[in-house]
Amino acid sequence: MSKTEITIYKIGGGIIDDAAELSKFLQLLAGTSGLKLLVHGGGKGASTMMRELGLVPQLINGRRVTDAATLDIVVMFYAGKTNKQVVAALQQLGVNALGLSGADGNVLQGTKRPVKDIDYGFVGDLTSASVNAAFLQQLLKAGITPVLCPIIHDGSGHLLNTNADTIASAVAVALAGEFDVTLHYCFEKNGVLRDINNEQSVIAEINSDSYAVLKQQGVIADGMLPKLENAFAALNSGVRKVIIGHALNIGSDLHTVLCLK
Repeated sequence: MSKTEITIYKIGGGIIDDAAELSKFLQLLAGTSGLKLLVHGGGKGASTMMRELGLVPQLINGRRVTDAATLDIVVMFYAGKTNKQVVAALQQLGVNALGLSGADGNVLQGTKRPVKDIDYGFVGDLTSASVNAAFLQQLLKAGITPVLCPIIHDGSGHLLNTNADTIASAVAVALAGEFDVTLHYCFEKNGVLRDINNEQSVIAEINSDSYAVLKQQGVIADGMLPKLENAFAALNSGVRKVIIGHALNIGSDLHTVLCLK
């Protein structure tokens, strides 16, 4: 018996930060058929709010250091303002969305990142048992579209700031046992580019063999490497297909499809 299809969409900060782009993306999302789940990142709004309150955002290698004051703000901004604005927009478009942090329904429980060379503060890491797949399945089968923000909990009453790419991958893997899962990373580029300066040089398909060649050639490098490493890890854990492309190209053929063969 074939599995029911579901698409998990992850939108990054660049789309969240642009109200017009976000509105267009959500309209496209609302127009897609079948089951869907949305994971959103935080964007720059929390940093703007911190500066307005006289606090200085700290980033190391692009990752936010989350002390107690920062945690208060990112929870307010990501789990509150951003999440509820997305949910309200989807409701207006006829999508019965439900906004969730990881604490809601115990949907995402993780651990505080251990201190090694850097103390990231209240930042969470996921484990293989982090995702409450049964709860998400109940929501999806009831016709509800979950909208997950990048805030999880540790089971001991503490909230943690967590990478949204990682959340999307973990949720995709957790649901792959029940559903035929496509994971769609939506950002500001048309896909994986053969020439980073040419938006039209999209590589239409990458499998595990061609990925190794592209890495060796240096075509895939820098920030795209961890994204694709996560993508192939998901594919090796039961996710059927991963798509990387521009948030406003949903439904078009202009994107990169990642598959094992």
